Amino acid sequence: MSTKRNALGRGLSALLENAKTDITNNTKLENEGKVVGAIANIEISCIETNPFQPRTNFEEEALNELASSIKEHGIIQPITVRKLGYDKYQLISGERRFRASQIAGLTSVPAYIRIANDQAMLEMALVENIQRENLDSIEVAISYKRLIDECSLTQEQLSQKVSKQRSTITNYLRLLKLPVEIQLAIRNNDISMGHARALINIENPDRQLDIYQQIVLNNLSVRETEELARGAKTEVTAASNVNGAAAAKSTKGNLSFEQLKVVDDLRAVFNTKVNISREANGKGKIVIPFKSDNDLKRILDLLDA
Repeated sequence: MSTKRNALGRGLSALLENAKTDITNNTKLENEGKVVGAIANIEISCIETNPFQPRTNFEEEALNELASSIKEHGIIQPITVRKLGYDKYQLISGERRFRASQIAGLTSVPAYIRIANDQAMLEMALVENIQRENLDSIEVAISYKRLIDECSLTQEQLSQKVSKQRSTITNYLRLLKLPVEIQLAIRNNDISMGHARALINIENPDRQLDIYQQIVLNNLSVRETEELARGAKTEVTAASNVNGAAAAKSTKGNLSFEQLKVVDDLRAVFNTKVNISREANGKGKIVIPFKSDNDLKRILDLLDA
């Protein structure tokens, strides 16, 4: 199973490069090269926030975390803007991503471009877009979210429009709450929708990433992933009752207390999520993930120390 990942925002492949991915409208903007309804990179300086945005409080720490994620991975879900005039746009949705992009120092962001009165057209286009066979699960989830956010639909109304069970809609939308690394893995076909659905059922993002790493490293099947996910839930409950918070961080149910302590010690040393997997015959492996070339160098320096 490949571990190659594209950095969204720096190359969204078909989603950013191909205007046909979003078919809201094929009208060319006058005197500009952008297509209404397509996704284009727009200068941040040309975008103004929506004065009718009901949300006014944005948690600073959460914005900074999102900004760090955007610096590393780019923007996985484009914002949506309305065309105002020549080279001027107004934000419709995605203000957290927009603000975090500013913090991250981006000069442009990927955005869906809409015209003033295209609500019905947008709804019809997104519903048609969802029926395309070549959309990955994250693209489908983003389309569902746009229909709910921008067309003011409930999940029940959406399920009727796209002829899907409401539970199916919910499962797709929950994909967008997974850590960015896992969303990228879904887009790059490193893991399947079945793997992702198993990970969704784990509430702790660190645990989700731990098991995701095991899926990739050990080429786990969906069934094996589901068993790990069920074990993770049981393990967290048992650990909180028996060994407290330190044991709750463990990554394998078959590790002894001493080995769980080793996991915690390694995580403290390397300041990252360390996994230890152990087989019944005593063999196993230690996995130390890194986020970037600089992070890898930092870990290697610690190993050499």
